[in-house]
Amino acid sequence: MMNDKMANDLNILITNDDGWGTQGILTLVRTMLPFGHVVVIAPDGPRSGAAAGITVNKPMYLTRIDGAEYGLVEAEIYTTNGTPADALKLAINALYEGDATKIDLVVSGINHGSNATINVIYSGTMGACLVAAEHGIPAIGFSYNDHAMDIDLTEAEKYIPEITRHLLEEEVPYGICYNVNFPVGQIEGIQWTRQCRGHWEKELAPHTDEQGRTYYTLVGNYVNLEPDAEDTDEYALAHHRISISPTSIDLTAYQLL
Repeated sequence: MMNDKMANDLNILITNDDGWGTQGILTLVRTMLPFGHVVVIAPDGPRSGAAAGITVNKPMYLTRIDGAEYGLVEAEIYTTNGTPADALKLAINALYEGDATKIDLVVSGINHGSNATINVIYSGTMGACLVAAEHGIPAIGFSYNDHAMDIDLTEAEKYIPEITRHLLEEEVPYGICYNVNFPVGQIEGIQWTRQCRGHWEKELAPHTDEQGRTYYTLVGNYVNLEPDAEDTDEYALAHHRISISPTSIDLTAYQLL
């Protein structure tokens, strides 16, 4: 098991990359409160695409937020001008005096948008989980396959406690975290998956500003390189299943050694 504590006596750290106050993180805080003491350190604004990036050239701050405004009086809530990865480092070093063992579980999200397939390497949501894995802290990243900020998370929310309880019972090796992605709409099951092979194409669109300068915005189309494979995260989402992918911080290509 992840630890010897009861499932309602955990020290839980929550973060995300969409910023504090978004629907995803508020939902996640509500669903995690029955598991124990919840501390939130979330970015003070959007940090999508931050991956596991850290702040190295400016001071970072923690600002206490009154949870009562959000109906979350039991949670201890902070925002930071840093990244999701910074949030983990701030929790360990500023709140827990350098002792990572005081954090029993990290949960990140619920991200507005899929973090399946190659998206995992860009994801600030999963970047926080990878930093947790670096420190030997069990971590779960939750994402929903829709970028809208007003998404209906009712169906996904039902499954979060069940998934969390199940993963708490797993023996998690050092350096491993979980990447959980929810399909849009009705859920028809849960599938253990691997990361689908794919890439983005036509990723940037050019525009012209008022001064006549060209600038670019992120767009792009995802190309699935193995559309018929039935064991991937993309396949699970396409078939209305929750995808659970064990994810490692070890990027070694062992097949080449």
